[in-house]
Amino acid sequence: MRVAIGDVVSPKVSVILPCRDHGRFLGEALASLDAQTRQDFEVVIVDDGSTDPDTITFLRNLSHPKVRVRSVAPSGVTRARNLGIAETSAPYLSFFDADDRMHPEFLERTLDVLEANPGIAFVSTWARLFGDEEWEWKPTRCDFPRLLHECSVATASLVRRSVVEEVGGFDAECELGHEDWELWLSIVERGHRGQILPQILFDYRRAGESRSSTADRIGIHLELYRDRIRKHEGVYRSELFELLWLKESEVLGPLHTSLAAKRAEVARELEPRVELLRTRLDAALQKP
Repeated sequence: MRVAIGDVVSPKVSVILPCRDHGRFLGEALASLDAQTRQDFEVVIVDDGSTDPDTITFLRNLSHPKVRVRSVAPSGVTRARNLGIAETSAPYLSFFDADDRMHPEFLERTLDVLEANPGIAFVSTWARLFGDEEWEWKPTRCDFPRLLHECSVATASLVRRSVVEEVGGFDAECELGHEDWELWLSIVERGHRGQILPQILFDYRRAGESRSSTADRIGIHLELYRDRIRKHEGVYRSELFELLWLKESEVLGPLHTSLAAKRAEVARELEPRVELLRTRLDAALQKP
C-alpha cells in the first residue's frame, strides 16, 4: 500500500541530495522521488555553495513536506554527503545526485531486500545512462575481486546507515572523484555483502564535463587508482591473481572475439577460390 506524501513521521530512508548549481535538474529528480511506490523517506538537499541564480531561486522557493534544504559554503560533494548523513537519522541511506532520476519502484525493491535480509549491507540496481551518452549499465557482481576491478555499485544504492557510519562515511580526500567506489570498497573490505538487482531502476545522467567524466580521464583516473591501492593494499594483495585474471580477460576477450570473426570472414572469402581449385584438381585427375 502506498504511503501518502507527508504521512510518515519516522522515515525508513534518508535521501541525501548534494546540489551545486543543478537547479535546472532538481525538479525532475524530486518528481522521481514523489513517484516512488514507497514513500516512507525524507530528503535533505545540501546546497554546496550554489551561485547559479536559477538554482538559488529554486531552492529558496522550494516547499515540500519531505524536503529540507541545508545551505553550506562550498566544500565539495564528499563533505556535503557527510553533512547530509549527520543531518538525518533513518536506518537506510541513499546518495542521490541532483541530476539523476529514480524509477518508481527503486526504493520499494531495494528496501524489500534489506528488510528481508539482515546480512545484506547495500542493494544496487542496473541503470540507464542518458544525456551525452545513452547505454545500459548491467553489472552482475559487487564482491571481491570484481569490486576491486571496477565500481559495480550505483551511487544511489540503498545502504544501511550502520555500515556507512562504521567506515566513517565518505572519504573527504576523494574530492577528485570515485568517492562512492571508495565507500563500497571500505564496506565490503569489512566483510559486509551487497546485492545487485538485475533490473533497470535508475537513470544516470552522463555529461561531458561532469565529475564522473573528469575522473575517468587517464591522468586523474590513474591518480585515483593509485590512491585506492594504497588505502586498500591488503585486499588488493590478497586478490591480486584473480584481479589480474579479470583485467586480462577484459583486454584479451574482445581481441579473441575479433580474431575469431576475422578468421570466419577470411574463410568465407576463400571458400569460392578453394572450391574452384578443388574442381580444377578433380578435373585434372580424371584426365587420361
